[in-house]
Formats: sequence, structure tokens, C-alpha cells
Amino acid sequence: MTAVPPWDAFTATEAEVRAMVADPRWQGLSVPDRAHVLAARILVTPDGDRWLYGAHARWHLHDPADGRWHLAPPPRGTRARRGGHPAAALPDAVVPTGYDFHAEPGSTQSFVGPDVPAHLTEQLRVLVRAAGRKSELDYPLTAFDEIFASDVPSTVAAAWGTIMWCAYAPAFDGNERLITVFGEYLRRSLPGDEWVRWLPAPPLLDLVTLVAERLRAGRPRAALRLAAVIADTAQLLLLDTRFRPRALALLTMVEPMLRRPELAVAQEPPRHDDPREHDAAMRRAWLARCPSRLCRALLVENDPEADFSHVLYDLVAALSFEPDPRAAAASFLADLSDSGGRLPGRLDHRLRQAYEELRRAGLTGTSAGEATEPEGFPVRPGGVSVAPAPVVEVAPPDRASAATVLGAAYATGLAWGRLTGAKLPERGLAGQAALVRKIVHERDDHHTGHA
Repeated sequence: MTAVPPWDAFTATEAEVRAMVADPRWQGLSVPDRAHVLAARILVTPDGDRWLYGAHARWHLHDPADGRWHLAPPPRGTRARRGGHPAAALPDAVVPTGYDFHAEPGSTQSFVGPDVPAHLTEQLRVLVRAAGRKSELDYPLTAFDEIFASDVPSTVAAAWGTIMWCAYAPAFDGNERLITVFGEYLRRSLPGDEWVRWLPAPPLLDLVTLVAERLRAGRPRAALRLAAVIADTAQLLLLDTRFRPRALALLTMVEPMLRRPELAVAQEPPRHDDPREHDAAMRRAWLARCPSRLCRALLVENDPEADFSHVLYDLVAALSFEPDPRAAAASFLADLSDSGGRLPGRLDHRLRQAYEELRRAGLTGTSAGEATEPEGFPVRPGGVSVAPAPVVEVAPPDRASAATVLGAAYATGLAWGRLTGAKLPERGLAGQAALVRKIVHERDDHHTGHA
């Protein structure tokens, strides 16, 4: 007889709210009416915390100090009761619209774990080989020139940029076959340590620039060819859940240009226009084509603050195997550079408490700190800072869990960088590097899909 999982108030409330939001009548309710329905289903845990399952099909934790609601995964398995809460006190931002519940969750795993499936890698290899046969004179490298040699055509850069933009967290095993496909085109060795490549996540503008430049040059066919490479790459990436949400969003932005080439030609500017303005206008046009149901995938472009909140939610959720997930998450946040003191105000009160304990002990902002003293003299010969040991020893139960933590932690670092301009060390942050050292000697898992 199959064991029945114990009843959980959080899981039960999720199912109830999902059913209500999926009901066609939900769209006909006013925002205050929706808020009233949600307020009646707020859960209260024994420690007094209030939890709301709301916008983006995610949990929100109420901060009793200032009344804000923060994205935060709940303490599943904890006793909870229904607690009254004034509906008028719920901000519109936490009330589901309906389309926000349609987002595909994807996978938060980095590629330091299960490899990209062999059949996907092979199809991308064929695509990149064909792209590499184009002439760099017809397809000049107008973006990603820090990655590729000057004689590499932008068709190769378009494939690379699509992969990196679509990746939830572009941290790859040093022997990842998908990366070796690009080996002969690289300008120099990729950043990272001897085993992990902590690769930058490009903005959408870099992909747009490749297409827009060809339009400005009066080469609309070449522009459409580049758009086709982007679309073909994204179509293949749908096969891996670590790429799928953003790949789907990118397809909705690019495919209309291929079905109606006049959309691209219509965006060709007068020759005297500022190229940056043209690129920015095309980027806005791409983003405008993406349907609302895919909005979460575009937070990385449209709302860096919300994007940081979501990846932080992923990080805490990825650490659910820890006795105290928030203390473990705070140890990863301690690696981030926060000279302006902006981080604590973006955390829920429980996570903020854990982070502040580390800050008071002088254990925050160390591994991402400046490499030189204020006068420009190096901290040590060569100006390389020494990454400290992690504050909390994180012990994932298996390699897949470790890859999920690494992905969420790296995505959090990248999101913090987009929000504040903080730079990430090429060898990774201290907590990530320590976790990598634990699994570096394990062989890669066979690819069986991702949670």
C-alpha cells in the first residue's frame, strides 16, 4: 500500500489558491475582491509569522516591522493555522493576476552537475559548425568581442549569446561538452578556476545589437539570418529545463521577425540616428512581443529588483535540506559585496536576522571585496584577495542537490550584480567554491532530467 504523505497546511493552501486563480471567474473579480479571498487564506505559524500564497504562484512572508511582504519559501511541515488579516492591507503586487500563475518553473541547477543531454549538445554542435562557416565580413562581430576572436562571424556569437542568456545560471563544468563546441572560436581561455567556468550572463541588448547592426548597414537578409540562428538555438534549448523558460520567451520575441520580415526592415533607422538609441528601441520592441504569461522569465531584463527577490527565493528553497535554510542562505549572501548596505533591506525579517548576525561578526562582504586598498596598493602581491572559508558548512545530500544550490547561488550573485553593479570574482564566491570542492572528484551524473 502506497504511503500517504502527511497533510501540510502550506501544500493544501497552494492547491486551493491555484484552483481559484485557474477558475475563469477569477479574471472577473476586482483586485480588492481577490485580496479579500486571499486574506482569508493567510497562514500563521507558531512563531507568529504570516504567510500568503500569492502573485507568481509563490509564498510571501509578512514583515511585522514595516508591513511589507517579501518573497520567501515557507517552512513546509511546520504547523500552521488560518489567521485573519485585513484585505485592505494587502498590496496589489502580491495579488495574482492569473497569467503570473502560468510561468514554467524550469530548473535552478547549474551545469556543474548533470551535463547538457548529448543529443542536444550534438544538435547545437551542428548548428555552431554551420554558423562558423559564414564570413566575418558579412557578419562582423559587434558584440561578444571579449569572448571571440576578431575573425569569428557574429553567427557564432549569436548562438553563444542565446545559450548564455537562456541559461538560468551559466556555471559549467570545465569538461562540459556544450562549452567545448565553441573552443576553436574563443579569443582566450574562459574565466573560472581549473574545473568550473563561472561565465557572465549577457544582457538581451547584446543579442539585439548583432541583429540591429546589420540593419543599420543595409543588410536586412543578414539581420534575418542572425535572428534565425537565435531562434534555432532557442528552439533546441527548449529540451533542457535549465534553459527552457527564457528560451521560450526569446522565441516569442524573435520568431515574428522571421514570419514577417517587414518587422525587421521597418526598424531600420535613418543613417544619422544614434546606434545606441536604435539598439535600445529594438530591444523594447522585442520585449513588447513577449506575452504576459512569460513575464517572470523577463524579470532579468525588466525588473532587476524583482529578479533578485525571485532568485533569492530559489536559493532558500534549494537549501531546504538544511536544518536552517535561511542561515545557510545568509552564508552565501555574506559573500556578496555590499559596501552601500543595500542588501539587508531587501531581505525578509528572518533572513535579515541571520545575515545581520554574520555582519556583526565581520563575516560579510569578504570574498567579493575590493582587491586593492583605497590608495590602489594591492592587499597582497598581485592584488588577489583571499577567499575565506564559508560561514556555514552546506552539505547537500547528493550531486543534483549541490548543482541546484550552486545554480541558485550563482544566479543570486549575478542578479545582485545587475542590481548594484557589484562584480563577481572570476573563480566564484567563497561559498560556491567550497561546495564545488566537495563534488569535484565525483563523476558527472547521467542526465535524467531536472526538478
